[in-house]
Amino acid sequence: MRAAMLALLPSLRAFALSLTNAREIADDLVQDTLVRALAKIDQFQPGTNMGAWLFTILRNIFYSQCRRTKHEIEDPDGSYAARLWTAPDQHGKCDVQDTLRALAMLPLEQREALILVTAEGLSYEEAARICGVAVGTIKSRVSRGRVRLAELLGIKGTEDLGPDRVTQAALQSPI
Repeated sequence: MRAAMLALLPSLRAFALSLTNAREIADDLVQDTLVRALAKIDQFQPGTNMGAWLFTILRNIFYSQCRRTKHEIEDPDGSYAARLWTAPDQHGKCDVQDTLRALAMLPLEQREALILVTAEGLSYEEAARICGVAVGTIKSRVSRGRVRLAELLGIKGTEDLGPDRVTQAALQSPI
């Protein structure tokens, strides 16, 4: 089997070159083919065509790589990657913890109404039905709950939402 595989190397390489048009990539493809073939040698049926089996493996690896790399963007000098950024998530985790603590400090009726309407996305009417109160009562509880929650979190305006000023400045600075 080893001799048969070695004898097919030039043909495998030529086939890989015809698929990739790049010598280095073709060589990697042939190597991947041989590695996979050796790992699955027990699946080869003696007496069948070794060449067809290896060419099928090579072709399948090539198309799998094509599917995988279809969504990749070439960035040889790293300039695209250098422009990518994301805000650090530790502030978000702290904000969630602060919000949960502040929610726990709200009166039960306000917390319940606020969670049903804002977190669960229920309408005022649905929340009123669940709580067994009038729609106006739910609207009032939600409004008072939002105001109190903002006070507890120290939110005075929209500028207090999102990343803090230091994080914003760091994210906007050129790299």
